[in-house]
Amino acid sequence: MNFFLEDPNFRFVLDYYLDDTLKDWAYKELEQFGGHCGSEIDERAVHTDREGQPKLIKFDRHGNDISHIWLNEGYKKTVEQVYNKGIVGYIHKEIPELNQKGNYIYSYAQGYLLSQTEAGFYCPVTLTMATSYLIDHYADEELKKKFLPHVLSTGETELYEGATFLTERQGGSDVGANETIAVKEGDHYRLTGEKYFASNAGACGVATVLARIEGAPSGTKGLSLFLVPWKQEDGVLNHIKIRRLKDKLGVRAVPSAEVEFEGAKAYLIGKADQGFHYMMEALNLSRVCNAVASVGIMRRATHESKKYAFQRDAFGKKLANYPMIKETLVNMTVRQEVQLGGLFRLIALFDQVMGKNGAKVTDEEKILHRLLIALVKMRTAEEAVQFSHEAIEMHGGNGYIEDFVTPRLLRDAQVLTVWEGTANILGLEVLRLLNKYNGELIFRSHMDELIGTLPNHVEPYVQPVMNGLEKLDEYIHLLKKYSPEMQTYYAKPIANLMADIYLCVSALLEAKLGGERKILIARQFSKLIWNHEKVDKDVLPVQFFDVFMNPATRSSESQKSK
Repeated sequence: MNFFLEDPNFRFVLDYYLDDTLKDWAYKELEQFGGHCGSEIDERAVHTDREGQPKLIKFDRHGNDISHIWLNEGYKKTVEQVYNKGIVGYIHKEIPELNQKGNYIYSYAQGYLLSQTEAGFYCPVTLTMATSYLIDHYADEELKKKFLPHVLSTGETELYEGATFLTERQGGSDVGANETIAVKEGDHYRLTGEKYFASNAGACGVATVLARIEGAPSGTKGLSLFLVPWKQEDGVLNHIKIRRLKDKLGVRAVPSAEVEFEGAKAYLIGKADQGFHYMMEALNLSRVCNAVASVGIMRRATHESKKYAFQRDAFGKKLANYPMIKETLVNMTVRQEVQLGGLFRLIALFDQVMGKNGAKVTDEEKILHRLLIALVKMRTAEEAVQFSHEAIEMHGGNGYIEDFVTPRLLRDAQVLTVWEGTANILGLEVLRLLNKYNGELIFRSHMDELIGTLPNHVEPYVQPVMNGLEKLDEYIHLLKKYSPEMQTYYAKPIANLMADIYLCVSALLEAKLGGERKILIARQFSKLIWNHEKVDKDVLPVQFFDVFMNPATRSSESQKSK
């Protein structure tokens, strides 16, 4: 399999967002990478998940605590193969063949392909992306010089994978309750405390860690951000111990541990009173990665379902010939394509806000960016679980057997609803943006602006979205009458309505460029969102099944109109 070549809709999306000077090179790289993901990386992922999971070697033969994480050789090969393709490095440094930097569009395109085969491995990549962002944007020049080349390595120097350690046992999502302490010692600090869910522990070269400098105030305002090398320059552990590895339901490729700092040497990143703010920026990056992984799982689930339905005989004919199966396959295809388009529309804004390309960004764009991240992360994570379930059901009993990829998809998808914020946490983020910045006005203005660009042939399908916007106005008006505590009750319903509107508008924008098939996609998605009648009178999935199943890349003529 080649996940890039077998996904023409993905190329349809990238055609719009990839810079012309980057596109030809990127397509060659993505084609090669898609082949690796669909073959050898996929094979190694099966081995890691089943037999080659990370292991903690706690003591050496002399009884010394070495807290070493064993990783299988195939996993190490995947590490080399993926990072050398610049999935992290080319965000921040020049691509040698082009003498220009890449961008988040290209990196997340790689992540989308990788997540179809190994969402668990995309977690360490995500952590390394977040670490590189924090060092590049906020560390002093000395720290950058010493560590950034290793974090950005594409094979020319030793790679230091990254990690971000936030969670502590007593706090969980309440990061302000963190108790890890930092004590000044010359030009550095010493950290003491524990982190309860530390992913990529033992596999990382450096970690970014939130800790409280002695005497700093309580809560998030008192947290500072530190860069902690995993080992000292002599190769010995940096006063760090791993208590145990977590026995996780899924994403078994990534070692997640309970970590103890016992005077670990650490370097302050940026301003001491801005640590939480810095980490929240990195969290937004990770939330986009989470959405990328979710949509990647959705794509693999859809791909496996289609392949099985067209090959499997039941009661004298192929599964794909039955109307109820056609409906399932079409709806999976429609939902996945719309989610992918909405995701990369967000990534384009993310690249503008988070990149260091000198572009001027308005305050409204920053708020919109945070709002859309919360909406897209919440929706895609929930969809990934549902898609994995549907793929298992399509396979019947086979879907429950570990010889097939479907059980791993479901296990890996489930964590995406938890990592980087649950639906409740994301709903609260939406609520904060509405109350503090009038985010609903920014959102409404942006939706109105996008709808205003739609051509006449798409306009007949706009009315359900307009009705949704009117309903949102009513809900927001009602929300503002309640106390802050009662408002939280309505946070998720409002966030879900905003996600519905955003994705429907995104589908219509793709219909603007993609011809009749994309209009069908937008129509069917709109029905799934807004039409709750039990009897479907149009039966578009049956009428136009072959059209839905055969996406085509954007025509050269429509591409000119972007």
